[in-house]
Amino acid sequence: MTPAPRVQIEEVTQRYGPVTALAAVSLEIADGELLTLLGPSGCGKTTLLRAVAGFIRPTTGRVLIGGVDMTRVPPHRRPVNMVFQRPTLFPHLDVAGNVAFGLRVAGVTGAEQTRRVTEALSLVRLDGYGDRRAHELSGGQMQRVALARALVNRPQVLLLDEPLSALDLKIRLEMEVELRRVHRETGATFVYVTHDQREALALSDRIAVFDEGRLVQVDTPHDIYRRPASPFAARFVGDANVIAADAAGGGVTVAGVRIPVAAGHEGPAWLVLRPEVVGVQPGPAGPLVGTVADVAFRGTGFTYRIDVAGLAEAVKAEVSGGTPIEVGQTVTLSVDPASCLLLPREE
Repeated sequence: MTPAPRVQIEEVTQRYGPVTALAAVSLEIADGELLTLLGPSGCGKTTLLRAVAGFIRPTTGRVLIGGVDMTRVPPHRRPVNMVFQRPTLFPHLDVAGNVAFGLRVAGVTGAEQTRRVTEALSLVRLDGYGDRRAHELSGGQMQRVALARALVNRPQVLLLDEPLSALDLKIRLEMEVELRRVHRETGATFVYVTHDQREALALSDRIAVFDEGRLVQVDTPHDIYRRPASPFAARFVGDANVIAADAAGGGVTVAGVRIPVAAGHEGPAWLVLRPEVVGVQPGPAGPLVGTVADVAFRGTGFTYRIDVAGLAEAVKAEVSGGTPIEVGQTVTLSVDPASCLLLPREE
């Protein structure tokens, strides 16, 4: 028997006057899953998180947690806790006092409170930090304290609203590792909000992609990346090339050049090409040629934007190693047919 989902979101719509922030969103989140709500600013992902937390009541629809309808239950009575973008620690309390705050509100005292605070600080690798004040902590340490404070009450669901966005890159990468470890060790259900597709790919069991208040795709990181369901998902997750083409007989025509494809849609199509599958060779050595419009060094190689006659947008390519090709040079593009994805296109 398939276990019941930990969180069920049923046809949730949220309107603010004439603006629809969420449009009939339905989503199930499994027990113990780390699911990320991903999308650009203003797409509705934080609105949905706040509806699960109870900070807003949906215009229509229901939110169930553990099979219980929580739509009209206030935030403090829901089995959830939230970690915000910026940690809001109480300055008059030390680290242990901050972590213990929720336990005191719940009536936990004495040895049990001490034990659980110690366990929570150990979980986020802040053993020995209990006596420190907020001003003595780095940004990453403050966010760990906020995570420990959210976990110490053992919520059924932990909600995380862009908790790494205020940290510098090195600390963000370290915190990603720690969040994955904490999720594994606790087995809790995490619902994570971000607009950073790289972060979502690195952290998630599944990703829910949002666009303008609508849920456009829910899948594993691998399938979101390799098999996007729409041009928007392809562009937003991985910045793919999405090229208008005509498909017929095992191939597509792009800028007047026929490219074989392994399989796919017939008729008007979107040809989806990830930048890393686009080959770039100096000189006019094949049928699909263009001019380098931009080149950037990315550590492991170079990224190019290449203007091709007949295409509305530059083709993006990522090439590992080698010597950079200068802006203005003519190049030949190539693609592996097995790496091509076709999506239907309305004319």
